[in-house]
Amino acid sequence: MLRHLFISKVRVKLLEEFFSHPQGMFYGRQLVRKIDEQINAVRRELQNLQKGRVLHSEKRGNRIYYFLNPHYSFYEPLMAMIVKRVGLGKQIIKYRSRLGKIRVVFFSQRFVERLPKKDSEEIDIFIVGRVILPELAVLVRKEEEERGEEINYTVMDEKEFRFRLNGRDPFLTGVLIQPKFMVLGSERQLVE
Repeated sequence: MLRHLFISKVRVKLLEEFFSHPQGMFYGRQLVRKIDEQINAVRRELQNLQKGRVLHSEKRGNRIYYFLNPHYSFYEPLMAMIVKRVGLGKQIIKYRSRLGKIRVVFFSQRFVERLPKKDSEEIDIFIVGRVILPELAVLVRKEEEERGEEINYTVMDEKEFRFRLNGRDPFLTGVLIQPKFMVLGSERQLVE
């Protein structure tokens, strides 16, 4: 999908790496190893992304570290695309039919940006539909191992979701008003 929008596959790999670890700082050779591309191509694309203000850089010792610019104009739209191409988002889309009949999936902004939770009960992933929970648990467990932290997720069937929505349930209201990135479905589907 992104390769159709972006000419360079190296640029796509770099964007996926940076947006998968939005708080991360990487130096050139480290990125070469991570994305398995030639150093000159990586350097060229890092310069292009820096010129386009997608990335910032900082010199530390004899290394130049690159990191995402969170104020980049298209930060959120790019994040919304990439969250579907990497990690758990990609797995949910790939195994959607195996997971049951899912209508909507979204990830909290804190989860996507790998920010610390404000409290241990904060919801990372919200799903509406008839879900085969053991199948979902396998995917979530793999992501937990990769991240090294517990993932809080909530699953509701459509009937429960509508009941809570119509009753202005405080828990559901809190989940719905938090900043989010849609993986499946749309925000419009949540209120229709």
